[in-house]
Amino acid sequence: MTTPPQSANTAPGPIWALLSPIGRMGREPYWLCFLVSWIIFGIALRIWWLSSAETPTPESMISGDYIGTNPLFPVLFFVLQWVELALVVKRLQDIGQSGFLALLIFVPILNVIMLIFLGVVPSQGQPNRHGPMPNSYWRKR
Repeated sequence: MTTPPQSANTAPGPIWALLSPIGRMGREPYWLCFLVSWIIFGIALRIWWLSSAETPTPESMISGDYIGTNPLFPVLFFVLQWVELALVVKRLQDIGQSGFLALLIFVPILNVIMLIFLGVVPSQGQPNRHGPMPNSYWRKR
């Protein structure tokens, strides 16, 4: 008895790219998605900077002030953390590793090294258990 071939989604959209930890992601969309998240964070920081009563200097700025004056910051922070985690999980799965290694992004120095490493390591050429090719995922039947 042979198993039928699995169907695959080889053209997932931007919602999948930013929010879903399922599947595989190549290097180019990985960096583009990180760029989008950094731009969103930069815009939020810039809006806060311009809306503060006194123009803060980098020396006088502390994170507690930012959180206190911007009640949406914790929401934005957790959303961007989820985006980063989803990107790292998909990238790890693309190179054939377990997505659980993505928990290493919460280790302070290791997170930067890991983000850069995942951005330069090439994808697996053959299908793996997470998808048939980069930027895809297997569909459950």
